[in-house]
Amino acid sequence: MDALVVGAGPAGLMAAEQMARAGRRVVVAEAMPSPGRKLLMAGKSGLNLTKDEDFAAFLSAYADAGDWLAPMLKGFGPDQVAPWAEGLGQTLFVGSSGRVFPKAMKASPLLRAWLARLGDAGVTLRRLWRWTGFREERLAFTTPEGPRLIAPRVTVLALGGASWSRLGSDGAWAPWLADRGVEIAPFAPANMGFRVAWSDHMARHFGQPVKGVALNAGGQHLRAEFVISARGIEGGGIYALSRALREGATLVLDLAPDRDHDALAAKLAGRGKESLSNRLRKAGLSPLQIALAQEVARPLPRDPAALAGLLKALPLPLAGPRPLDEAISVAGGITRAALTDGLQLRVLPGVFAAGEMLDWEAPTGGYLLTACLATGRWAGRAAAEY
Repeated sequence: MDALVVGAGPAGLMAAEQMARAGRRVVVAEAMPSPGRKLLMAGKSGLNLTKDEDFAAFLSAYADAGDWLAPMLKGFGPDQVAPWAEGLGQTLFVGSSGRVFPKAMKASPLLRAWLARLGDAGVTLRRLWRWTGFREERLAFTTPEGPRLIAPRVTVLALGGASWSRLGSDGAWAPWLADRGVEIAPFAPANMGFRVAWSDHMARHFGQPVKGVALNAGGQHLRAEFVISARGIEGGGIYALSRALREGATLVLDLAPDRDHDALAAKLAGRGKESLSNRLRKAGLSPLQIALAQEVARPLPRDPAALAGLLKALPLPLAGPRPLDEAISVAGGITRAALTDGLQLRVLPGVFAAGEMLDWEAPTGGYLLTACLATGRWAGRAAAEY
């Protein structure tokens, strides 16, 4: 076999396209009945392709992996993702936060057009081909036609991370590569919810979004929403802080971010024997915000200054992250040290890796998909030249 890609997600399909353009005869092996399952799931919430922002700001979302990914994202970053998607027939728009979406607000039209273009380029897709590790110097697969042992001239691995296993990303590949001497950083959930041991009083609020607050953790500060659930907290605001929270930072809520301490204390002073709940309501807090404050700090102080201080810096005790398989993405994977600049595995010549298999993480907001596409393109080009 001339060129093999294992995994038909965004990184794998991008690698396949690059190798096909370079004249390679490419086979894509996909374990699931259909390709791009996680991409299709992402499309259910609108398919956030990338983010329209300054490159330095975009790169900062990748934290300590930014310098590693920089050349790949310069080659295929926000400025390139949009015309690529438009080339697949997708009309795009930019939301108020700079996030870029297809007007169709789903992934299926883009994926169909992409698969058709790959087919026209000679790429062959093999469904239900599940990689099961190495047999000496060959890659072993179970297929509908029975076991296969393959020794491609060049291989790009793009099997995803270790979350959402029902969509195909189960991390089963990690021990097989580790046995061959590839350094693998332990997996950890990223962009995930956190457990909270709610009292029964919070049950009536499950499923409701907490709005009009600011979140602080690990030196990060942002205005964002999150959702209360029976399992804890989740949503965009929590995902943006998930790395800091996973690493032990305390989540502190400002329930009145539009007022400073003194202005809030004045609003909370009330008149006469006015009830505390009424004072909180008149100070602009929603019923859910009041419930959160009472859940965390019951009984609330009646002194306006002390109460204002609490509401401006309310610590929300967390009981750890939700399980890895529930996470939107993962941290950990193949380390930078285990790869050449072209994303070739140092101990396995001719084998490259891309996408969420690599040890990087980023918040939601277009950063995840863009980096998967960029690393797939980078690995595919390097593999084509190998």
